[in-house]
Amino acid sequence: MKSSHALNSFFNKFSNTVTRVSGKPVASVIAFFLIIVWAISGPLFDFSDTWQLVINTSTTIITFLMVFIIQQSQNKDTMALQLKLNELIACKEDASNRLIDIESLTSDELEVLKKFYTKLAILSRKENSLHSSHSLDEAIIKHQSKRKAPKKLYAKVL
Repeated sequence: MKSSHALNSFFNKFSNTVTRVSGKPVASVIAFFLIIVWAISGPLFDFSDTWQLVINTSTTIITFLMVFIIQQSQNKDTMALQLKLNELIACKEDASNRLIDIESLTSDELEVLKKFYTKLAILSRKENSLHSSHSLDEAIIKHQSKRKAPKKLYAKVL
């Protein structure tokens, strides 16, 4: 258990560092420089099969390893973001708790929720107001009450 935790901790730190460093402009400059050096060295090796194999093998190995390293960092970042969003949903009284752990839904279920929010956005745009509904359960009721409220208010004023 302890060695597993140590390995996970090391891999997390390693993947975060590699992801951060590889995402900087200097990493692109170094990669470009290596390609230029390789291309210039072509005449020295008569553009041989071995010369070509060096770049093909190098890029394949780097790409293969980077997929796992970047995926590790991406998974961790995604989980942290989901937990932050879950905390915001959980602490907001009016928010629908059904949205907590939404990432575990199927694509079809997510598509249904997207349609609800798209409809909600359309209703909100029609009202042209900053105070729009925000809950799936109350969206239509709040929308209707918002539409009725100004009419009652105007009727009292007139």
